[in-house]
Amino acid sequence: MTLQDTPADLHAFTRDWKEWHRAQEARLAAPHGFLAVTGLHWLGERPERFPDAPGAWSTGADGVVVVLDDLLDDGAELVVDGTPVRGEHRFGVLPERGGVNAVWGDSVIEVARRGGHDILRPRRPDAPLRTAFTGTPAYAPHPRWSVTGRYTAFDEPRPTTVGAAVEGLEHVYDAPGRIEFELDGRELALTAFPGHAPGSLLVLFTDATSGVTTYAANRALALDPPAADGTVVLDFNRATNLPCAYTDLATCPLPPAENRLSAAIEAGEKLPRERGGS
Repeated sequence: MTLQDTPADLHAFTRDWKEWHRAQEARLAAPHGFLAVTGLHWLGERPERFPDAPGAWSTGADGVVVVLDDLLDDGAELVVDGTPVRGEHRFGVLPERGGVNAVWGDSVIEVARRGGHDILRPRRPDAPLRTAFTGTPAYAPHPRWSVTGRYTAFDEPRPTTVGAAVEGLEHVYDAPGRIEFELDGRELALTAFPGHAPGSLLVLFTDATSGVTTYAANRALALDPPAADGTVVLDFNRATNLPCAYTDLATCPLPPAENRLSAAIEAGEKLPRERGGS
């Protein structure tokens, strides 16, 4: 019996996983987290009004613009970067996967760019999806699903086009490298995308559980930066759902074709109850 199989070590492993999962759930269900989204509005050149955001919104070569009424609903002001704005406000050209959060009363208005399109995505604490949320089912954690792989950087980052949860939308990521690992005697590999922190990685994948016990379209696994010798730990117990697993108001990327694993990764988050999971 190895150290990680002792009762004390399994207890510690499970405790750490539970703490991580609680934090994951808290971010998801935060007052302005993704479960609070009330709409996904695609902006065009013609100014348009939406029921869950103030003013008239449009976009063009110079970026996103909102024209606010003299008196907003309920007297609430639209606040951008801590400053109330009135009349016409220009957000400018947003970077891909970038955005600005404006505050309107108890709502946050996310102004963002996804797949080459400017969008508006309001978030309210009283959104029904958020208030009804009871947590995400998950497999019981076990160290057998935490494996060490080897990361190999590409000579140059490879632009990789993937689909999205929204039909017809595409995302392009510069994949920095590839991770090879072994699981239950099978040699597997995943193309990695840049993570949120410098040097960190993110892998998007599906596996034989997808569409059965886990969400069909994708799951994500965040990875710490590889060690100097290229080793990297893939703890599939921490595989998470992306927002599209809970709501259609998301533009989540799909995994590249080579990340569709034939193995069954019976670890991490399962199909949300909001999509029929139990």
